[in-house]
Amino acid sequence: MIKLEHISKWVNQGNNRIFLLKDINLGIEEGEFVSIMGPSGSGKSTLLNVIGMLDTADEGSYQFYDQPVHTLKEKQRSQLYKQHIGFVFQAYHLIDELTVYENIETPLLYQDTKSSDRKALVADMLDRFNIVGKKDLFPAQLSGGQQQLVGIARALIAKPKLILADEPTGNLNSKQGEEIMDIFTQLNKEDGVTIIQVTHSEKNAAYSNRIIHLLDGRIEHNR
Repeated sequence: MIKLEHISKWVNQGNNRIFLLKDINLGIEEGEFVSIMGPSGSGKSTLLNVIGMLDTADEGSYQFYDQPVHTLKEKQRSQLYKQHIGFVFQAYHLIDELTVYENIETPLLYQDTKSSDRKALVADMLDRFNIVGKKDLFPAQLSGGQQQLVGIARALIAKPKLILADEPTGNLNSKQGEEIMDIFTQLNKEDGVTIIQVTHSEKNAAYSNRIIHLLDGRIEHNR
């Protein structure tokens, strides 16, 4: 599904090249649940953003479903990730001016899903996450856990093949965090969704079937 070969990314500071990622070689199979761990500044979020096509590498090749992502134009990359990838962020990234219903519906607007289908899909998500009663509220009226549920519902509504989660439970209490991780496990095992999460939590990482440790932009362990 995903094949990264000799991926490097850097920033230039004066005459110095500071590596954010250095010679990353990584393959991820469809249906895996992978955790990326490492200290702050080790390149975890940068790697997730490269995989999610929100960022591009400076060197190396990236194959996603046999598509050479590293050679695609920005518009082609955008179409590819909107079609296949759902993002779940620590900071939720909900749109403040939209209701819960409208936030969840947003990805379907990009895919030109017709109105009746959109209604059915959003209703299904509201029901699945027990937030039917919140559908007309705005993000500011929700708790952190409820906002994260809306974020996950929005990430899932277009039925992505891959979920990328950046510290998905970072702003939640332990009970809410467990609920989110249980949802990810269910998606992975029952729906076959591939999940890659960045986490500092050993507890969250234990839900996955492979842990990749980064240090200074390099893969230190991959087991």
